[in-house]
Order: sequence, then structure tokens, then C-alpha cells
Amino acid sequence: MIVSITICAVTCVSMIILILTKPSVKLGKVSIDTYWIVALLGAIVLLCSGQVDAKAIGEAMIADNAINPLKILVLFVSMTILSIYLDELGFFSYLANATLKKAKTSQFKLFLYLYLIVSVLTVFTSNDVIILSFTPFICYFAKNAKIDPVPYLAGEFVAANTWSMALIIGNPTNIYLATANGIDFLGYLEIMILPTIVAGLVAFGMLVAIFGKKLKGKIEGEPEEIVIKDKANLIIGIVHLAICTIMLAIGSYIGIEMWAVSLIAVASLFVCVEISSLVRHQKPSELVKSLSRAPWQLVPFVLSMFVLIIGLAQNGVTEILAGVLDSRKASVFTYGLTSFVAANVINNIPMSVLFSSIISFSENSVTAATFASIIGSNIGAFLTPIGALAGIMWSSILKKHDLKFGYGNFLFIGVTVAVPTILASLTTLWLILK
Repeated sequence: MIVSITICAVTCVSMIILILTKPSVKLGKVSIDTYWIVALLGAIVLLCSGQVDAKAIGEAMIADNAINPLKILVLFVSMTILSIYLDELGFFSYLANATLKKAKTSQFKLFLYLYLIVSVLTVFTSNDVIILSFTPFICYFAKNAKIDPVPYLAGEFVAANTWSMALIIGNPTNIYLATANGIDFLGYLEIMILPTIVAGLVAFGMLVAIFGKKLKGKIEGEPEEIVIKDKANLIIGIVHLAICTIMLAIGSYIGIEMWAVSLIAVASLFVCVEISSLVRHQKPSELVKSLSRAPWQLVPFVLSMFVLIIGLAQNGVTEILAGVLDSRKASVFTYGLTSFVAANVINNIPMSVLFSSIISFSENSVTAATFASIIGSNIGAFLTPIGALAGIMWSSILKKHDLKFGYGNFLFIGVTVAVPTILASLTTLWLILK
């Protein structure tokens, strides 16, 4: 047990240190994230030390059940590709630009409209994709308009990581925790919609309280005109995302698993876009770019963390942790607040893999523990920069634009906004389940 705990602890600590100091390395023209390399090395060491049964891992990878990590990865990567494709066609930039035009010269209206558009898009796409799309746009516009970008960047980041709770597809942590515990698309939505709305309103209120004075000034610059050139393929992309979302909702009733729905949707998108491009004698360059931007680094990362957690489970560690968490009766607040803190110690994806294993040993309500952990994994993302991969990506984009937003600034906004938001959301969940 001590050996497996030590290997996992060293892996997680090393991963966090690298995230803060050296998040990526360059090999020629290719930039490689370091966090998944450390996780992979940790998993290899655990296997080589005999602390985990390789046969059990192999069986888990091909198991026909909800906790199969390969199915979860297919679902998340497929949904992300659908969203990235729309981004490559300029869909998100077009919506952001339309939002700027509607706000005219009012900074408060701009803040409100951006918060709303990011919230809505995050619900149906992915928080990571929205952050990657909107953050550079906000940086460019704020510079040209000579306004402080911090309120808008904070609002975008908080909105993306709050409203990502609404649907099961909004965050890989939602997918992992929910599917591992047998919660389907509609079952998830039924419980999580109200806690998400409450969290979104509280988060917005806290942001206004922090940045209200800065938002009283007027906008000087004008937004640039953005035109979508390939409207035909854009329609194909939107239709595929819409149909895929509907099929995810009804899939459990017709016997189709979510991973299969998303994979079929991506395959259909590629076929339809290829045909459309051939007919019009164009090259489907957006498809290639979408594949290159897909979060492939999550594959070795999640699989490696899965191996580490299996090692802890086989050595009795997760069962002990489940006993500690179950010793308190308030499972919603116990699991919610613990996962909230844990996400900022080991990142929210490893935390979700760990908590999924802990919940399987729990003697309390699996439903309460699962949804509380999902809330913690999402809202924990804006407590510190290491709470989620979204925070790491967001911080790296700001550095490229020469915007100083240190750990202390992040933590101040995180504590001020995240703490009341998670308390309000967990209280709402507790009332619903009660």
C-alpha cells in the first residue's frame, strides 16, 4: 500500500510542479504538454513495480460497462471535434463579434452579453473549446478598444466552468463521473439543471460585485467585421452537433450508448463534409485542422491516471478514503467540498478518476456523492490555475498576449467567486435530493 501511495503522490506532485513551471516542451516545431508525460511515467513505474495487476487493467480496457475509460475518451474527444470544427469555420468568433456589436459602447452590456453567450455555448459544446476560442478574441478586442480585459476574461472563464455542469457532455469530468456510476443523459440533466442555474447566477453576481466599477466606462473601439465564408459546411456542422445532442438524450431509451452516438456523429460529419467539398471542388482543410486540435493528450493522461487509481484500489487505498468520507453523514457537502479542494491539488481530471473509484466503495448515496463531486470538479476549476486543464490553457494564452494575471490574482477571484458559488450549488443539490 505504501509503495502505491508513494508512486501516485510523487506522480501528482511532479505533474503539478511541471504545470506551474514548465507546462510544455518543444521538440522542433512541435509543442508537447508535460503533464501527461509525467502521468504516463507514473503508470509505467506502478506497473513495473508490481503494484497493479496488468491483467485487470487489460480487462478494464475492454470491459463492456460504463466505467470503460476508452468509451469515455471516445465520447469526449468526439464531442470536442464537433465543437472544434465549428470553431475552425469561424462560428464562435462570429457570435462573439455579434455580441460586441450589440453592446455598442456599454462595458456592462458587453460583460453581460459575453457571459450569456459563453454560458449558452458551453452548455452545448465544451468549456475547453469555448475558452480556447473566446480568450484570444477578448484579448484582441480589449487591446483595440483600450479597455481592461480582466473583467471579461474572468467572466468568460467563470461562465465556461460553471455552465459546463449543465449537460453531461460539458466537461470530461462530468462524463467520467456520471457514466461510471450509471447516470444517463436525461437523468443527469434532471438533477443538475437547477444547481447549474443557481451557480451561474451566484457566480455572475459575485463577478459584478468585483468588477462593477470597472464596467462603468465606455467602449471606444469598433469590432471588426467577421464573415463566415463556408456557410454550407457550417450548416452541416451545426446540424450534426444538434442531432448528436438529441441522440445523446434519447440514446439510453433506444439502446445506443453515448460513446457510439458521438463517434457516429463525427464519422457522419467527415463523410458529409467530404462530399460537400468534392461537389464544390474545395479542400476540407477545416477537418484536418479539427483533428490536429483535438485533445489527443487526454488519451494517455486519462489512461495513465486510470492505471494509478486501479493501483490504489487494488491496494485498499480508495476503500479507506471512502470510509473516511462516509464517516460524515452530509455526503453532498462532504464529497462536494472535498472534490473541490482535491481538484486544486491534483487537477480535476485525476480527481474525477479517483473519486469515481472512491464512490464505488461508498456506503452512502451514490447519486449524492456523484453529483456533488461533479459540482466540485467544475467549480473547482476557477479556484486556482491548476484546478483544471482549462485554467492551464487559459493562463498560457494570456502569456502569449503579454497579459499579466498571476497566481495571486487568480486565487483572489477564485476564492471570491468560487466559494459562494459552490456552497449555493451544493445547497441546491442537497435540497433536490432531500
